[in-house]
Amino acid sequence: MDILAQAEGSGRTLTMVLFLATVAVTIGITIWGHRYTRTATDFHSGGRGFSAWQNGFAIASDYMSAASFLGIAGTIALFGYDGFLYSIGFLVAWLVALLLVAEMLRNTGRFTMADVLSFRMRQRPVRTAAAVSTLSVSIFYLLAQMVGAGALIALLLGIKEGETFLGMDAATAKIVGIVFVGLIMTLYVALGGMKGNTWVQIFQACVLVGGAAVLTIMVLGQYGFNVSNLLEDAATASGQGAAFLEPGLRYGVEVPGDAVQTMWNKLDLLSLGIALVLGTAGLPHVLIRFYTVPDARVARKSINWGIGLIGAFYLMTLVLGFGAAAIVGYEAITAQDKAGNTAAPQLAEVVGGDVGGSTLGSVMLAVIASAAFAAILSTVSGLVIASSSSLAHDLYNSVLRRGQASERQEVGFAKLASIGIGVVAIVLAIFAQNLNVAFLVGLAFAVAASANLPTLLLSLFWKRFNTSGALWGIYGGLIASLTLVVFSPVFSGAENSLLGEGVDIAWFPMSNPGLVSIPLGLLCAVVGTLTSDESDSEKFATLQVRALTGAGSERAVNH
Repeated sequence: MDILAQAEGSGRTLTMVLFLATVAVTIGITIWGHRYTRTATDFHSGGRGFSAWQNGFAIASDYMSAASFLGIAGTIALFGYDGFLYSIGFLVAWLVALLLVAEMLRNTGRFTMADVLSFRMRQRPVRTAAAVSTLSVSIFYLLAQMVGAGALIALLLGIKEGETFLGMDAATAKIVGIVFVGLIMTLYVALGGMKGNTWVQIFQACVLVGGAAVLTIMVLGQYGFNVSNLLEDAATASGQGAAFLEPGLRYGVEVPGDAVQTMWNKLDLLSLGIALVLGTAGLPHVLIRFYTVPDARVARKSINWGIGLIGAFYLMTLVLGFGAAAIVGYEAITAQDKAGNTAAPQLAEVVGGDVGGSTLGSVMLAVIASAAFAAILSTVSGLVIASSSSLAHDLYNSVLRRGQASERQEVGFAKLASIGIGVVAIVLAIFAQNLNVAFLVGLAFAVAASANLPTLLLSLFWKRFNTSGALWGIYGGLIASLTLVVFSPVFSGAENSLLGEGVDIAWFPMSNPGLVSIPLGLLCAVVGTLTSDESDSEKFATLQVRALTGAGSERAVNH
């Protein structure tokens, strides 16, 4: 027993050393970026000097976050085929961003989404609405990353349910992880701005893709690179048999004798798919990445780089998810984390141990967990930059100071805003720690697709669109999506809901509101537009020229 305890202790030490080294590298990159962050343009958009491959790696890093790596792999490990829905939805969504948003957004904006929305409308009300929407979407996305961080910390410390380490049980360790991420992300934003954060994301993308590739090869190697054998073992180990490889375990579940609930389950699946495909083009931390490159051509190329990396990575999550089901097993995964968020790191430890003993197992756990943690840190810092930039540029400077704030004041406010955002995210993440991170991101996508995307597209393509339409669209989509979430099984009435089973205020039957809230957001925008006579055809013509050609895109859009 002493030998086993000693081996476990040394493995835990090695894991923590490698993990802390990864965090130290990212902090070092952030400090380096701080030296080159002097102006508002440097802070908000990294000086617009990144190349296509650099921005493509950073875009991929935003996507290959806790949700993509931990959440999807965990969902596949627990529910099989249904988990891959997230991978497909996330990847296909980039076509919407590529074809409809990327180039035109880069040509017409400066720092934030509100620059485009307010170009031909009344500045103050539209920028206020955009800031509120940006903050709401970012908070949901932040929750997912920080919940994943809490689960990782508990795993890195080797704490299972009922065990303690340094006086901490698993629940306490998760809270410590959430608070740690909140503090680190504030440091990232305060020091590095967009420039430092982009290089952190490039580093993270290389580490995560490299680590996932090594682990994928090791898993396939155990099965002689025969995917059929891997899937067969996964189905057997799951206890579900062939049903594990077919749709219906998690989404679109057929309920015998209850046609109504079966219908709602299938509509919930459709709702999630729509939210995933349409949500990307409305995510604030994705939209601001288009402002970090010199022109629209580079923005378009950077998405191509991102799609290539993301597509390859999602193919690997398929192997990792089914590998975790076959090799780690359902009981071991849920014993560590009920939502399955630690399936991939657990797989790394087991496979590494099978190949090279406990030392290699500890090394693989450290590499994969550190890569996942770096993904979380880079993504949360991107989200905080998007939120703080919107609050500083749109709300503070454009609304409260009427465009009279200096660059120094705007950047200072952005740094203070990041602290407030971090505190809110920490508190909410503590309550949401039992939810699957991929599921939380699905909700963020639904809010983004409901509030941001309709108004953004109508602003770019509809001549009649006006201030009233933008306000109705943003607030209508936001209120509809958030209200439906509050009164859904996500919030109350279910075992893993935010309020638990003891409180039940749920009347909306679907977990994802996208199927209802996205059309409502669009309808509100159209109705709001038609209720107002405001119209500026001259500014719309100017916007069209700028969006399609880039003419005048370097001028400030703070009219």
